[in-house]
Amino acid sequence: MENIAGTKSSLVWSVNLAVLALVLLWTIPTFGLLVSSFRDRDQLASSGWWQAMFSSQQNIIFRAGAAETQRQDGAQWVIDGSVLEAGGEVKAWGITSKDHAAFAPGAVATMADGVSATVAADGAYRLSAGKAFEGRSPRLFVTAVTPPRFTLDNYRKVLFAQGLGRSFLNTMTVTIPATVIPILIAAFAAFALAWMEFPGRALIIATVVGLLVVPLQLSLIPLLKLHNQLGIGKEYLGIWLAHSGFGLPLAIYLLRNYMVGLPREIIESARVDGATDFQIFLKIILPLSFPALASFAIFQFLWTWNDLLVAIVFLGNSADQLVMTGVLKELLGSKGGEWEILAASAFVSISVPLVVFFAMQKYLVRGLLAGSVK
Repeated sequence: MENIAGTKSSLVWSVNLAVLALVLLWTIPTFGLLVSSFRDRDQLASSGWWQAMFSSQQNIIFRAGAAETQRQDGAQWVIDGSVLEAGGEVKAWGITSKDHAAFAPGAVATMADGVSATVAADGAYRLSAGKAFEGRSPRLFVTAVTPPRFTLDNYRKVLFAQGLGRSFLNTMTVTIPATVIPILIAAFAAFALAWMEFPGRALIIATVVGLLVVPLQLSLIPLLKLHNQLGIGKEYLGIWLAHSGFGLPLAIYLLRNYMVGLPREIIESARVDGATDFQIFLKIILPLSFPALASFAIFQFLWTWNDLLVAIVFLGNSADQLVMTGVLKELLGSKGGEWEILAASAFVSISVPLVVFFAMQKYLVRGLLAGSVK
């Protein structure tokens, strides 16, 4: 009964499972990045994102209150407080970094200069000495189980303290025109290559296909020299034109393949009715080519949004021109240990491409497969 019309192939289930596996491989890390971006630094360093909803054990290095916070209790000078900022339970504690579990909660330890220290199970600590504390206060090393904690401070630091808010606007300023301009130019070119007869059309089509495999790195320096000669180097106009030029071959290729597959009868009927080529393009071709236009818009937007090389070459890396990928690169260098900041920064960076992709993904396959089947 195999290979009979109307029956499903035995490979359907394997294909579905493969697609599901690919979706999970793409979705799970993204979800993990989102969860990590809301966790605090200590918990993120001590447990994975899949343990975010459970209590976690972590080693805390806590410096007691400053000398200015001490108070006199009879003949003793006392500094007290809590080693746990957001609740939890102390399992053990110590007075040296070599042994975080030297003492049980409630035990009393003697530190240097005759200072007595104790840490309770609820995190309350007390340091007492026969003379006033001077200089830096002692450190306590605590092993505690803390409940799950989520915070918006990571996003506040990223958007307002790390300059990502400014770079977000810079990226939008680069990406939107660099997506719209090549679509406008490529739509006219694709229509001409698909439906207009003129000498050299086949050669132009072959050139466009050949440009698809040319690395953009080959043209960076010559194009930058040209921009500097024209006076548009290190300006938004220069990077708009650069992104447009790099994206035009793919745009023309996709749109031309789609427009060739449109019904010839519609266009011929419009010409019989007296429509000009521009009217046919504007009122018939463009509305029917929306899936292909949206398909390329997704590719161009994602590529431009995530670009760093072209932005550095044609726009620069000053604070008022740096794009989001440039800020993230600097965070990797200066904030390498602050994973919560990196997670929040990364998710802010991918949030807009995710919205664009899911809003227009239904047109993606239709635009890519158009013209492949006659």
